[in-house]
Amino acid sequence: MFTGKGYHLVCPAKYRRVVMSKKVDEILRGTCLEIEKRWEIVFLEIGMEIPDTSGMDGDQAHFLMQSMPTYNPSQIVRTVKSLIEREVFEKVPEVKKMLWGGEFWGKGYFINTVGQHGGEEVIVAYVENQGRGNYQQLHKGQMNLDLF
Repeated sequence: MFTGKGYHLVCPAKYRRVVMSKKVDEILRGTCLEIEKRWEIVFLEIGMEIPDTSGMDGDQAHFLMQSMPTYNPSQIVRTVKSLIEREVFEKVPEVKKMLWGGEFWGKGYFINTVGQHGGEEVIVAYVENQGRGNYQQLHKGQMNLDLF
């Protein structure tokens, strides 16, 4: 259970294009772990929808994270989205071509706080049930009480 600020963030890819792949997933996970080292943001779970044979899914990422109470949600979203985008475009230039040279993430996102009364378990179950059963967990972290 969270004792501080916990968030569930969902970020869709630009144009809802299926741009997630093993290589992109590795970069996304690695970038999030680097963010943990530089900012006071801890990723408790990172997950992706795996593209299925119909071409559906594979177009959004789910993050369950914890941060300092002094960070507001829009700061967290801006940090996560911009750093992941920069790394993906630098290391997988074909993704930038798929998105017509634009942005990796769509303008919209969903972020919600995770409550103290069973919220973490409910959100983890929700995230795991995304993608019509095609959910892949990229990272499972531990809550860091030293932040608070």
